[in-house]
Amino acid sequence: MRNEKRAVLIAASLSSFLTPFMGSALNVAIPVMGKQMHATAVAISWVVSAYLITSAMFLLPFGRLADMLGRKKIFLAGIALFGVSSLFCMMSPSIGALIAARVVQGVASAMVFGTSVSLITSALPPGERGRALGYNTATVYLGLSFGPVTGGFLTQTVSWRTIFLVVAVLAGVTWLYARRIRSEWSPAKGEQFDTTGAVLYCLALTLLMSAVSLKQSGIVLAVIAVVLLIAFGLHTGRQTHPLLDLRMFRESTVFTFSTLAALLNYGATFSVGYLLSLYLQTVRGFTPQSAGTLLLVQPVVQAAFSPLAGALSDRREPRVVASTGMLLTTLCLLAYTFMPYRASIGFLVGVLAAAGLGFALFSSPNVNAIMSAVPSSRYGVASSIVSTARMLGQSFSMALILLIFSVTMQDVPLSPAHGDALFRSMRVAFGVSTVLSLLGVFASLARGRMHVSQ
Repeated sequence: MRNEKRAVLIAASLSSFLTPFMGSALNVAIPVMGKQMHATAVAISWVVSAYLITSAMFLLPFGRLADMLGRKKIFLAGIALFGVSSLFCMMSPSIGALIAARVVQGVASAMVFGTSVSLITSALPPGERGRALGYNTATVYLGLSFGPVTGGFLTQTVSWRTIFLVVAVLAGVTWLYARRIRSEWSPAKGEQFDTTGAVLYCLALTLLMSAVSLKQSGIVLAVIAVVLLIAFGLHTGRQTHPLLDLRMFRESTVFTFSTLAALLNYGATFSVGYLLSLYLQTVRGFTPQSAGTLLLVQPVVQAAFSPLAGALSDRREPRVVASTGMLLTTLCLLAYTFMPYRASIGFLVGVLAAAGLGFALFSSPNVNAIMSAVPSSRYGVASSIVSTARMLGQSFSMALILLIFSVTMQDVPLSPAHGDALFRSMRVAFGVSTVLSLLGVFASLARGRMHVSQ
């Protein structure tokens, strides 16, 4: 049994390393990619947004399928597709082809991250989950740590395309290791898949996230998305085996407000690395490698403190630990909002380190609270909801950037000549993110108690 636990934890953690490694490496490479592909600031932002929107769309359907068909089976298929789609990204001849390949990569990501946390929760008892999820979260931050440095080095010395090659190789290694997992978990085997609900859900989510990044037509898309979400809710209430059991939200304030806090946290913070990478290279003239090295500060602190925060949430209320982290994050976003045009290295290092501590205190205790608030038969769906909240938050964060850039910069290319416009856009984005993060603090505090015996 101990070997089984170790195999699940290592396979899930390897997969958790992949996406943040790729994402943070691409953040550093984005300015160079934009120049080489002659893409505008808005077009190059879709390289990130297309992946996130697609991932968010399919996380819940694949989480449900994992509960029905087998969590390990869906996980293995997702890792394989992730590796293949990474090779397509590497070979993309144009910005359009790259965005299309990123869409496929987003589908693969949904298969992986709709199951990875549920694998851990299935294999480990409640008293060990917080620490295990803390280690899993630490590998996310290790990916964030190695990503900027590796991405900067590869972009500067070889090509940004080699980032996707490295990701493909890592996906292959993860797939080989995941095959060592002997057990399979399919607690909803034999139940029907809600195809109509899945279609309504995916369409609503796509339109909603696309609407945020558009201007006039965005209002129309948002209205259609809301109608589809209402139809999804009504449809779900009539199903014996729904795609999403809404009772999970009605019956547990811990689950509901922990999920909302995660959505607001990622919505407020995801674009920070992207914006700082643009700032350092476009405004300050840093090389990709030096920018990546500076951005390393935050994930290193995250990786160092995440296991401790996860273990602490096994003994203390996640509400207190996570809310403290969210408040610290809010203060860091406020500091970015008012930072000077030529901020000192000391200022940037200090805020990055404080933000890393804030993320560590929030993330793994919050996931522990969500997964501990549902029965074992719904771990796959709950895992998907955790990942959906993350991807939706990240998608919303990037959609806000697209909206702000489309209004303030329009078709302006990324170049030092337009550094003032970029910096003004950044300050607006950080201001909006500060408000979202503050709302997240209140959501985190409202979740209620998980350790009822205290």
